[in-house]
Amino acid sequence: MNSAATGRYMDYLCDEVVAFVDERYPTVAEAGRRGLTGKSSGGYGAMVVPMLRPDVFGALASHAGDALFEVCYQVEFPVTARTLRDNFKGSYEVFWNRMRTDDHFDFGLYDAPLNSYAMAACYSPDEGDPGKAVLPFDISTGRLIDEVWSRWLEWDPVRLAPRRLEALAGMRLIYVDAGRSDEYFLDLGAQAFSNELTRGGIEHSLELFDGTHGGLQYRYPRAIEKLSRALSA
Repeated sequence: MNSAATGRYMDYLCDEVVAFVDERYPTVAEAGRRGLTGKSSGGYGAMVVPMLRPDVFGALASHAGDALFEVCYQVEFPVTARTLRDNFKGSYEVFWNRMRTDDHFDFGLYDAPLNSYAMAACYSPDEGDPGKAVLPFDISTGRLIDEVWSRWLEWDPVRLAPRRLEALAGMRLIYVDAGRSDEYFLDLGAQAFSNELTRGGIEHSLELFDGTHGGLQYRYPRAIEKLSRALSA
């Protein structure tokens, strides 16, 4: 996606990477012959980019893509608030300084604050201070800040789908899957996305399988095969 904090990555992908590939390889330079696939945040992109740029991509396959934001993201906000309070004096500045100078990356300690800020950089960048983000919660309590959180929801695939039904109806394949024990509840996000597609009369496939968020590589060939068949038909 495009963001004042992280850069115009959707434009880069759609307008530069695709053009680069088309110029150098024997592709069919048509949206109906291009598909996008990814996992986790990449799965999010695979859902959202074709909805917003159907002129570039005509099919999608998403593995455990971020969706249903109140379920997959909000759980980390109180964890972030506690982690900052108990380890970083309640301050992101202390957090950043510590992370820069630590001799190793403590995933268990840094994960929630880092991920919360990274997502905010995408969904609620500080337009007045490029490169920085506006958090959707009070870092002392984890309480939602509604006016910022509403900016996030604008980018939720579950909310975006009803507004992009025409683009979705033109997809040659919509394939979504997730593990039933996904730690970020992205199986529920996949189901919610599927429900919106069904309400909109959009043909698609949803597969929930036994598994978690990791170790999904064995699912990739299945999605690639489906994309290949749909795009070459």
